[in-house]
Amino acid sequence: QVQLVESGGGLVQAGDSLRLSCAASGLTFSNYAMGWFRQASGKEREFVAAITWNGGRLTYADSVKGRFTISRDNAKNTVYLQMNSLKPEDTAVYYCAANSPGSYIIYNPTAYDYWGQGTQVTVSS
Repeated sequence: QVQLVESGGGLVQAGDSLRLSCAASGLTFSNYAMGWFRQASGKEREFVAAITWNGGRLTYADSVKGRFTISRDNAKNTVYLQMNSLKPEDTAVYYCAANSPGSYIIYNPTAYDYWGQGTQVTVSS
């Protein structure tokens, strides 16, 4: 049974930092590109960042470029999202997801095979 478990969310002030973690189990983690998405209340889920299986290619949404960093540790089956200079508009539930093996179709949520349950990030002004 595949599980993706996010952690690290919380309530912070604008300008603060958070690091999200996503621990994977039940799959060969190094076979999967991984992505982070977010969904604000009343809005559609949107792409945030993605990383290839070996960390060799990173992709970011324009809205987070220069502030967020995605990384992974295949030995720990974990993907991270370091979020700096947080803004109120970053408030959302953040989800990690495992892309289809061998794929790097990253912007479309339907291209991902597995999803975590999400972690809430709230940024106050």
